[in-house]
Amino acid sequence: MAYGTINADQIGTSVAGSNLGAGNASIMKNRIINGAMVIDQRNSGSSVTPTAGSLFTVDRWLFSLDQSSKVSFQQNAGAVTTPSGFANYLGFTTVSAYTVASGETWRLEQNIEGFNTSDLNWGTANAKTVTLSFQVYSSLTGTFGGAISNSARNRSYPFSYSIPAANTWTSISITIPGDTTGTWIGATNGIGMRLEISLGTGSTLSGTAGAWAGATYISATGATSILGTNGATLYITGVQLEVGSIATGYEYRQYAQELALCQRYFEECANTGISQGYIATGINHSTSQARAVLRYSVPKRATPTLSANGTTIYWEYSSAGGLSANITPSFDNPSTRAVLVYNGSLTIVSGVGNTLHEANGATTQIWVSAEL
Repeated sequence: MAYGTINADQIGTSVAGSNLGAGNASIMKNRIINGAMVIDQRNSGSSVTPTAGSLFTVDRWLFSLDQSSKVSFQQNAGAVTTPSGFANYLGFTTVSAYTVASGETWRLEQNIEGFNTSDLNWGTANAKTVTLSFQVYSSLTGTFGGAISNSARNRSYPFSYSIPAANTWTSISITIPGDTTGTWIGATNGIGMRLEISLGTGSTLSGTAGAWAGATYISATGATSILGTNGATLYITGVQLEVGSIATGYEYRQYAQELALCQRYFEECANTGISQGYIATGINHSTSQARAVLRYSVPKRATPTLSANGTTIYWEYSSAGGLSANITPSFDNPSTRAVLVYNGSLTIVSGVGNTLHEANGATTQIWVSAEL
């Protein structure tokens, strides 16, 4: 086991002298999705100051917090120069100083699907060692923390890492021995593993760094909390989790590939970006209900939940001419591949085909979520 700050020339790669951003990667070695913080479907780069609870930042990265209005987050917050090889990062900024209570936590988390972790054989004598690496930048120096845990959170491995210089990108590598005990979900679509990066965690949820424990730990004992300093920042990118005991070059993916991986869990599938952009086609089921089948870009991890923001247009074509109506859509019988979109409060001609548009001049968002 090893953890802490490393220099670029200490990182094992297949190309001599390469660093974490060198891109000399084999295909699909990284178990993290959107580790370079490229995809941001929900927020489109906007700053968010969340209330207590859990919500998603950039795609696949969940932010959980116990008190409202203490920290804001944003893709590329602060507009600092990115580390070599990266165009984006996720940034956190404290908006007021706060002392974290013993049972509280502010954490960035990615839940990794069991299909993508089952080969690690954790919970058996054949458990594989993994290495976590990332780039981090903070206005504070010191020792920071995080953890890897199982789905039930009754097995966890707290880790620590050092940021020796403020306001500069630091390469981090943490080697974690596979857990040979405990219960780890196998090849299913549930949570196979949790990766958590702490922004501030109380003593009850902090444990000894560098050892597996049968407890719920989010961070390492004594780790720095950015919550204690008003205006403190922590930025992160290039997160990679791979099999082996050394950190290799970051695995870059094509934008379309990264987007498709994210869309398995969440898709904004109606915001076309143009006025009256087409979304789906359908038929008027009766004189009051119009229906259309909306197919997702990629199949979802599980049966999703759907929500609509803004309005859409059903446009009915008939011999009497077109009839349009701004409506809020409802959803019925969603599957992992498609959903029926409908509205039953219209005055229309039954049996006539229709098209589902975005509203004229409005932004329509239909969110399809199958997140872990």
